[in-house]
Amino acid sequence: MAPKPTAEQTVIIDTVKPGDKDVVVEAGAGCGKTTTLKAVARAIPDRKGLYIAYNKAIQVDAEKSFPDNVVCKTAHGLAYGAVGRLYARRLRGGRVKAEDVARLLRINDPLYLPSGIVPPAHIARVVMATVKNFTLSARRNIMHQPVARISGLDDPDTYAALCQVVPKFAAKAWADITDTNGRLPFTHDCYLKMWTLSDPQLTQYDFVMLDEAQDSNPPVAAMVQAQKHAQKILVGDSAQSIYAWRGAEDAMAKFDGVRLTLSQSFRFGPAVAEEANKWLEYLDAPLRLRGFEAINSRLTTLAEPDAILCRTNAKTIGYAMEALNNGRRVAIVGGGDQIRRLAEAAIQLKAGIPCSHPELFAFKTWGELQEYVENEEGSDLAPFVKLIDSFGAEAVLDVVERLVDEDRADLVLSTAHKAKGREWHRVKVADDFPEPKPTDDGKPGKISKADANLAYVTVTRAMLELDNAGLAWIDHYLHV
Repeated sequence: MAPKPTAEQTVIIDTVKPGDKDVVVEAGAGCGKTTTLKAVARAIPDRKGLYIAYNKAIQVDAEKSFPDNVVCKTAHGLAYGAVGRLYARRLRGGRVKAEDVARLLRINDPLYLPSGIVPPAHIARVVMATVKNFTLSARRNIMHQPVARISGLDDPDTYAALCQVVPKFAAKAWADITDTNGRLPFTHDCYLKMWTLSDPQLTQYDFVMLDEAQDSNPPVAAMVQAQKHAQKILVGDSAQSIYAWRGAEDAMAKFDGVRLTLSQSFRFGPAVAEEANKWLEYLDAPLRLRGFEAINSRLTTLAEPDAILCRTNAKTIGYAMEALNNGRRVAIVGGGDQIRRLAEAAIQLKAGIPCSHPELFAFKTWGELQEYVENEEGSDLAPFVKLIDSFGAEAVLDVVERLVDEDRADLVLSTAHKAKGREWHRVKVADDFPEPKPTDDGKPGKISKADANLAYVTVTRAMLELDNAGLAWIDHYLHV
């Protein structure tokens, strides 16, 4: 038997039931948004609904518990049935080297610039990065897509020259991608974009629920917005929007609907809620969390936490090395494949061998990369360079090889980004969440929205105990 709805959940259910209003639900961390959506669906059993899950794992869980009047799908699942299945063969295709992309698109001539030569393969990489950005955007014409900026090719003169040649090749690449017999790399985001560009109307559904709407894929958000016949219900937490850097958008911010909230968290008690509310206060968020009184959460110092959450991969590896040397079994959320690829690329660059890693291909040597990250434009790669310089690429690879699955681990390590949607009993916050530098007059600096959102996600992963030393500096920024 389903639990009795809270007062907030009852308001949401009663607002949805008539079917004449779109609804936006601002749901705080651990506040039972999925439980609420299921209660909404049970309250309107005579209407058919679609629940759009953020990823496959969430969809599979939802299918087990949503009532029968709701179909649970990912956006990619919907798009595959309509479009993607026609491109199944292309999805099985292997990688295509940048040199081959250049030949396929007939990018024959390099760019000759005062700063050096940009060969056709590098131009091809920018072209394909631009196409990728287009698939993740709500733009309808690839000629209106800004040319992608890639590390090593983003100085003003080089970027200006690329802007003159890349758009026409990007259009040519998109034409190949939309051809079932095309030869360029084809990803799941390609058919999703193609499907949304077809302006689908999901007329078989009376209502559409979009979960995790604060980090929506822009084409999906636009598709949901365009459903003329269906009641639209968007649910998410604007303060947990942490993927803007890879093209996600907060669909809730500009959606027109009745705005309601879920503020009672069932994940943690008042102590953790109070810490989360510091970040919500700084963000001037539309809600504050209430901790669950039945959970005796506390802030403490943890010598052996269940999980340590880090800002960077470098810190994650540092903790992994320490724990492994102490005989602990260690898991890293998401595995170590990304770190492995970066370390392998570092070994090639140290040997003076060009690598194919998409973030590092423009550099010929490790020294060139080290010099690049000293500048502000290369600051995003600085943690990785520091990781390799501190531990050595071979040592990093050794750590990755010694990891275990989470269900066998004594300690789980994660970046804060990958910890989203997860929870642990005892969580420690690492010390690599940088406090802003003070202003020239000595006042506290400004915390970016992206950093504040990530901090909020981080502290709300704890259920029982939180070691918040790595983010305790927020106290200096309140009531300033």
